[in-house]
Amino acid sequence: MLKNLSAWHVIVLVGVLILLFGAKRLPELAQGIGQSMRIFKSEIKDLTDDDEPARPVVAAPAAPAVALRPEPSVPEDRPAA
Repeated sequence: MLKNLSAWHVIVLVGVLILLFGAKRLPELAQGIGQSMRIFKSEIKDLTDDDEPARPVVAAPAAPAVALRPEPSVPEDRPAA
């Protein structure tokens, strides 16, 4: 489809775009399209990264258990059993 596009076709197309949108709006449109393409590429990359198998994660050593409430102490006047 695009193989039959000659230089004249491109010139006419650019002229029509300038007439429709104006010369001042074309850079803004191009910038918006560029930002959209960057976002699209990053989303596609994230999707392909999700498909890859996850690397095994080395587990960190477990932290010692912390008591939430203090254990009752044995009074010193009573002998421990």
